[in-house]
Amino acid sequence: MTSLHTAYRRGLSAVLTWPVAAPTRFRHRRRDRGDVPGWVLITVMTAGLVSALWLIAGPALISMFQSALSSVTGKK
Repeated sequence: MTSLHTAYRRGLSAVLTWPVAAPTRFRHRRRDRGDVPGWVLITVMTAGLVSALWLIAGPALISMFQSALSSVTGKK
């Protein structure tokens, strides 16, 4: 057999066995729920970090935003 013929047969067998192999191939994905406590910890820590930065840099950010808006509109 030529290599092209072998490749064709492999591709054809993959297509024909897909309906049978698909449920067993992806079975592990349904059981995997992920690391929920890890994601909760990341979310809480991110919210805490944003809050802390806002408390420290909030007034400077507000004045920088107001000055940028006033330079665009021409108001002082």
